[in-house]
This record gives sequence, C-alpha cells and structure tokens, in this order.
Amino acid sequence: MASTNHFLGFRSESPVGKGKMNVAKKLHMVAGTWGVRCSFHSLVGILVATVIVAAVYMTGEGGRWLEDRPATTTCRNGGESSCSTCNLFSGKWVFDNRSYPLYKEKECTLMSDQLACGKFGRQDLNYQNWRWQPHQCDLPRFNATALLERLRGKRLVFVGDSLNRGQWVSMVCLVDSYIPPNLKFMHTNGSLITFKAIEYNATIEFYWAPMLVESNSDDPVMHRLPERVVRVQAIEKHARHWTDADLLVFNSYLWWRRSKMKVLWGSFESQDGIYKEVEMVRVYEMALKTWSDWLEVHINRSKTQLFFVSMSPTHQRAEEWGGRNGQNCYSETELISEEGYWGTGSCPKMMGVVDDTIKKLIKRGVDVKVLNITQLSEYRKEGHPSIYRKQWEPLTEDQLSDPKSYADCIHWCLPGVPDVWNELLYTYIMYY
Repeated sequence: MASTNHFLGFRSESPVGKGKMNVAKKLHMVAGTWGVRCSFHSLVGILVATVIVAAVYMTGEGGRWLEDRPATTTCRNGGESSCSTCNLFSGKWVFDNRSYPLYKEKECTLMSDQLACGKFGRQDLNYQNWRWQPHQCDLPRFNATALLERLRGKRLVFVGDSLNRGQWVSMVCLVDSYIPPNLKFMHTNGSLITFKAIEYNATIEFYWAPMLVESNSDDPVMHRLPERVVRVQAIEKHARHWTDADLLVFNSYLWWRRSKMKVLWGSFESQDGIYKEVEMVRVYEMALKTWSDWLEVHINRSKTQLFFVSMSPTHQRAEEWGGRNGQNCYSETELISEEGYWGTGSCPKMMGVVDDTIKKLIKRGVDVKVLNITQLSEYRKEGHPSIYRKQWEPLTEDQLSDPKSYADCIHWCLPGVPDVWNELLYTYIMYY
C-alpha cells in the first residue's frame, strides 16, 4: 500500500455567471443534446417555427474543436421527438453551492495529497462550488450507480500524464462513496494503477505514459530528469497494458512543452541508437502518428470507446488576465470573467496537430471523441493547488518568503475542475 500511496501522491513536475440553479428551466437532455418538446396537437405554425429553428442549429458552423466544436447531432424517438445540437463545451460557470461539490474531499478514500487543497490549509473553498452550464442545454446530473452499471464487466482506462491522473482520481472519488468498503480495492503494478468495484466487476484504471510513446520519463515515480528523450516510433511497451480496454481516455501535452525534444531511433539499452533533436511541434506530430497508427491496427472498433482530452491550461502569468506582472495563480480566488480568454500556456499549434490526427483517424474508421476542456478550464485561475498541497521536498527560506515561487498553477484542486471534465466524459459514455 505504501507504493500505491506514493503513486497517488503524484510526485511530478510541477464567461462567468453567478446565480442559483434555475429549476424552472429544465431542458430535456437526450444523447448530449437539447431539444424542444413538441406536442402532437401543436398548431401548424408552431411546428413550422420549431422545424426552422432546429434547422438553423443543425446547419450552423461546426468550427474547429479548439474553438466551439459542437457535439454530435442525434435524434431519438420515444413519446417525444428531439433532434438538435448542443455544444457541451461552450458555456459559462455558474456558482452552485447547493449541488456542488459532488463529493467531499475528506470522504474520498483515495484522494491524492497533491490535489487535496483543503487538507493542506486552503480556506477559500468556493472553487468547489462551480457548475459548468452549456449555453444550449444542461449537463445530465452525474449518476455514479448508473455509470458503474454501464461499466459492469468493463475496463475504463485513463492513459497519460499527471493531469490525466488527476482526472482519474476525480472519477474514482465520484464513485467511491457508492461502493461499500469491502467491495472495492486498489492495486498498483508498475505504471498501472487499478481501482476495482468488485460487485460490478468494473475497473477504473490509470496508466502512466506522459508522452504516450516510450520515453526516459516512463517511471511513474522517478521521472524528473534534466533531459527528456522520446522514442517517437515505439508504443507497444505501453499499449499492451490497455489493448483490451473497453473505454480509453488519452491525454498528452504538458510534457511536450519545450522548444526541442531529443528523439531516439533505437532502444535505450542499445549503444547503437541514433539521437537527434527535433523541434516542436514536429516531434509531437510524430508521436501522435505512432499512437494513431497503433489504434488503427489494434483497437477493436466495435468494442472500445476512445476519447482524447484536450490540453489543460496553466495560469503562470497574472498579467495575461489583468493581474500584476510577475504574479501567477497564487492567492487567486476569483474566476476570469473575460469571455474567450486564452492564455499563452495553451498552444493552438499543438491542438491543431491533435485535430488533424483525429480527423485522419475518423476517415480511417476509428472514432475518437475529443473532450475539449481547454477553453472552459481557461477561466479557472483560482482552481489550482497553488501552495496548498503536499511538498515533496523541504522548502527553502527563499521559497517561504516568496510563496508564488513554489505555487502549483498546473494541476487542479479536488473537488474541482476535473470533476466537470468527468461530467462531460459521463455524458458521452451514457448518451452517445
């Protein structure tokens, strides 16, 4: 259990709307879309108007997923008829301290010390009470029992870096309290950590692969190295652990944030390997090509659901949102109110690479859904751990005198922003 706790500790690198939930305006949610309820006996004029409005939404511009890519158009008949589109990722944050958080930090038995901000002294807990409200629909309420039933006999595997691991912890916390203590367990085996709900024979797993392909940072604990080396054409070492998964949730961005990356052709054990520095974003493109080729060949398309989580924004430069130069997320307690705010920590070129890669996969018959969490997370500068987390090494006097110097403005407090990412994932799993 000690190794599991260490793994859970995450030793790794480091428009807003307020108001009460409007229960009177409850829109019917089917397959992630919003619909207008049509009565069989409605007047012809109303029916015509409804059809016209629906047509406008259905033919609107899709746009790039890094901006406002809409969710899939779906129809369902069952006493009611609904056919429209809803962009789940275009919306606003609404303060809702009646329904949120979805779980209590102290009640999650598998909470990570890197994300437990309340445990480590954070007093302002409003970051736990924000609900994401899409403009055109309501997200369905997260139902842990329904999700576990959907996952019965299946493997849900998160693959990626520490941000994806944070999303995995969030998902485990969302279902944890619904499972009796004697009917769940967690097991760690190298880079794979598994949470199992015994009654459902369902597992929610995380596999550490920050670059997706092989690299010298593949150790789940000891991966802080002065220089990163990546084998952009090698993925089997990782992929064999999640080949038979039923649902796969990938991410990979944070560890690529540098101007150049050393690429190895050959193995780490061989003396004959060829090393060459390759510029971003070309090396990222090469790695995703290997990833996509592997999916095309090995994934069971009739069984496995595939998801890719877009980049998680950082908040390292306060001047970008109107703060003081030299400051970061330290001491921030409010959301960013500027609609469409986009910080320099998020790279559109890299998002373009993901977009192109997934479009090519879809053309080849491999369906990958994108969870576009970037824009909605950009507003949440107050949602990071900052200084309120476990410190793995003793702080120096200089650090103690300047708290912003060791503030974590990359990861996210829990309960918090990653719970919304999982609400979006839940919507896709249950309704698409």
